[in-house]
Amino acid sequence: MDPLSHVLSLLKPRNYLSAGFEAGGDWSIQFPDQQKCIKTGAVVSGACWLSVEGVDDPIYLNTGDCFLLPSGRPFRLASDMALEPADAGKVFSAPRKGNIVSYNGGGDFFMVSTRFALDGNHASLLLRMLPPVLHIRDEPGQATLRWSMERMMQELREQQPGGYLVVQHLAHMILVQALRLHLAEGTKAGVGWLFALADRQMSAAMTAMHDEPAHRWTLQELAGRAGMSRSTFALKFRQTVGASPMNYLAQWRMLLAGDRLEHSGDPISIIAPSLGYESEAAFSTAFKRVMGCSPRQYGRTRHAASSSHSDGDADHANGRGLVGS
Repeated sequence: MDPLSHVLSLLKPRNYLSAGFEAGGDWSIQFPDQQKCIKTGAVVSGACWLSVEGVDDPIYLNTGDCFLLPSGRPFRLASDMALEPADAGKVFSAPRKGNIVSYNGGGDFFMVSTRFALDGNHASLLLRMLPPVLHIRDEPGQATLRWSMERMMQELREQQPGGYLVVQHLAHMILVQALRLHLAEGTKAGVGWLFALADRQMSAAMTAMHDEPAHRWTLQELAGRAGMSRSTFALKFRQTVGASPMNYLAQWRMLLAGDRLEHSGDPISIIAPSLGYESEAAFSTAFKRVMGCSPRQYGRTRHAASSSHSDGDADHANGRGLVGS
């Protein structure tokens, strides 16, 4: 499995809401804070302006364009930025046909959007690597993203049996494809594991660590996977990823350990050797250094938080507390 798939699988993106929105004439809508969720939107037909809190200039979205708001900041969509915006809470509380909200009669503009929550405290692993807004422009070769957008539009309109699961899968496809295209467009956009994936040599080394986290990797072995000398590899890895190869490996192991402590029920005596540690003591020391608490403390805290999240997820499934398309 490649590193991006590994990380997204670990973070377990949960799609809280997928919906369609159509508008006609002149319009402007203000959306609230997205409750620490990732917001994605894709313009199926028409065009509009996107303004995000804390970002200086609004972005013009054409048909086929996609956007991601990793930080969940308040934002505004409008055909004309000079218009006084309507409140999204009022617009989206109106009766709707299926999962499509129609505003001003519809007909001129249509978009599909989704909202994701990431599992646990590891969300910052992905989110801190991304700017406040990602604008993915529609270009030749983006057939997968366009197909996903159009297919979701059809599913939302037609309400066929099994449509809920189809929309869930399409939402995940749009998220992954948008991240892929972001990497393809801006390999020098920042420092971190996500940007390093765009570099063939760094990606090869990271893939090796992700595929075999229990292996006793040496700097020389990882440099060999990247096809570089040890010193050149160590320098480039730190400059590209923002951490040394050994520190990155330790962080990845502990994220895997945290996930297993929360979800698998495996004891430390099983987890430790499966991640390359010869003793529970060595594993616990490494875990506390990376995660800030002992494995047992982490397990108790996360189990308590999971019970709380389960209650919250039920509210989301019932549609309570959701505002926006």
